[in-house]
Amino acid sequence: MCRRRHLAQARVRENIDLVCLSMYPWIMNCNKAIKSLSAMAHSGRLALLRRLIQAGPDGVGAGELAKFAGLGATTSSAQLLVLTNADLISSRRTGRYVTYFANYDRIKALMTFLLEDCCGNHADICCGLDIQAKK
Repeated sequence: MCRRRHLAQARVRENIDLVCLSMYPWIMNCNKAIKSLSAMAHSGRLALLRRLIQAGPDGVGAGELAKFAGLGATTSSAQLLVLTNADLISSRRTGRYVTYFANYDRIKALMTFLLEDCCGNHADICCGLDIQAKK
């Protein structure tokens, strides 16, 4: 009984999501932003993400990231998986080594989404950030 009700609720949520996405395409951006922000809402994951952003396009090895954050290999791997699932980072395996990279396009899209309509479209007062005012 409980499993049947759970499946029915999941189908209803799925149908609502499909209707919302077709009627309001901007909701997808909200959902992606929520997923990204949720992934960053942890001090360890935020530290890992910031280190990857600072590293640039060369990325950082998994072991170095774990040492940097002061985490064990298993904990670091779990935290990196959350960031990967949020599409904030990606990885490349070379033999036994895994290198992680920041997804700069996704991070830029998130920042743009957050700062959309910033300061009432007055780019001159927008905290020194280079924001394009809407025409």
